[in-house]
Amino acid sequence: MPKLMPCLWFDGNAEEAARFYTSVFPNSKITQITHYGPSAAKSSGPPEGSVMTVVFEIDGQRFMGLNGGPHFKFSPAISFMVNCNSQEEIDNYWKRLSDGGQEGQCGWLTDKFGLSWQIVPAATGELIDDSDPARSDRVLAALMQMNRIDLRTLQNAYAGIVPSR
Repeated sequence: MPKLMPCLWFDGNAEEAARFYTSVFPNSKITQITHYGPSAAKSSGPPEGSVMTVVFEIDGQRFMGLNGGPHFKFSPAISFMVNCNSQEEIDNYWKRLSDGGQEGQCGWLTDKFGLSWQIVPAATGELIDDSDPARSDRVLAALMQMNRIDLRTLQNAYAGIVPSR
């Protein structure tokens, strides 16, 4: 089966974005940069010699950044989920990816390039998908109150521990 490689459309800053993303995530690298030649520059508008595509990897997952121009923008309808194993990981990715971007609800954020991310505990699915509907409801109620996710608060909600006031 072929591997999927998301192609992300940028307006002239694909290389900057790829360098940023590969600095945020361990085991990441830029593997290829191509430039607009005379024919591609003439037909699509960017200056000849400017960066056309950047292929990069984040922990083995390949992405392509394409400098396609101002025609299309990112939307929260597509996001990348980062499953974190600790509060430290959540805090790190939240801080780095939201810097210059916008924080959202329930672990969602938009980075400075307009790309949406979900920074969530790896255990979120297990906490929400429980056979006890009251547990699931408590976890979801706690989650809906958060921007950056607090893992301990979710675990406490799951266990039925009510925060002291």
